[in-house]
Amino acid sequence: MAGDGGEACVCDLVEPVGLSQPTVSHHLKLLTSAGLVTRAQRGQWAWYAAVPERLREIRELLR
Repeated sequence: MAGDGGEACVCDLVEPVGLSQPTVSHHLKLLTSAGLVTRAQRGQWAWYAAVPERLREIRELLR
């Protein structure tokens, strides 16, 4: 289940994107490395959230 502030764990994303958990985790790692999402470890789960400033920058580049 998605958390407050637009956060989601890998388990929330597997079904909607139609990919396996390891594949989703791999892509989230790449997005985190690129600075497009943040990662917060809470117990055994990692929660991810988009970085709004980076999304705005990308939107401006695409205009």
